[in-house]
Amino acid sequence: MSRWGRPLAAIATAGALLFGGFSAAPPVEAASPKPSVSASSVLNTLPVKGKAAKTGYSRAKFGNGWKDPDRNGCDARNDILKRDLTKDRFKPGTRNCVIVSGTLKDPYTGKTIKHVRGGNKVDIDHVVALGQAWVSGAQKLSTAQRTAFANDPLNLRAVDASANRAKGDREASAWLPKNKAFRCTYVATQIAVKKKYALSVTSAEKAAMKRVLATCPGQKAVKVTAIKPAGKVSTPKSPAKSTTAVKTVKGVTPGAFCKAALKGHKGISAKGKTYICKASSTDSRLRWRV
Repeated sequence: MSRWGRPLAAIATAGALLFGGFSAAPPVEAASPKPSVSASSVLNTLPVKGKAAKTGYSRAKFGNGWKDPDRNGCDARNDILKRDLTKDRFKPGTRNCVIVSGTLKDPYTGKTIKHVRGGNKVDIDHVVALGQAWVSGAQKLSTAQRTAFANDPLNLRAVDASANRAKGDREASAWLPKNKAFRCTYVATQIAVKKKYALSVTSAEKAAMKRVLATCPGQKAVKVTAIKPAGKVSTPKSPAKSTTAVKTVKGVTPGAFCKAALKGHKGISAKGKTYICKASSTDSRLRWRV
């Protein structure tokens, strides 16, 4: 130890004695991160209901064509192709927006597919189909909310066209990807989409999702912010009651033809028996029948 070191050591020792063996405070432990929420737990928060009627559904209820929700100059379809394809080639002058060709590793089948613009091998699938959304609560969404649903990257995937068409509007109890390795991600995505847009599941659909998630208990939920439905559900009006008085025609001939204007009206034969102007199950022509 140098001659400068001894005095310094003495000072340090004296300081420790003076302050009663003072030592630095222990380091503050960082707050533990919140445990991730499982897809199964989010599934249990979804309302379980029967399917609503598909009355009033059309593609136009979810907006016309693809939109540009993030306003980056590319519509949602091209954004998803750019996200899901590799070896992309872009159309010149489109600012790397319109893909001319690329390669898709299809999540639904596991196949590798060469995509060419204008071809029919790759589709953009709505993971929760529009028709399926309609019967599980999308009728209560506003037009703007349904348009957002149809263009939400969370609910869109580039997939094998034939697999997409085989799926149609079916939910998890009726259709799952052939590629079993992707089923947990597929179901977790459907759960997240339904949570975000306040959609329900049927009891059969929930049971099917549970069976899939039982094979991957560690499957994490996709974090979303749920919206509040802002639309109005139109109640079908009951058909107006006819105000036309039922006529009684006297002197009709049983089995004789009657005019369309008399359909449903009564007729009285010469013998006083009542007949109705109507068709039958085997004859569409109007006659005076019992």
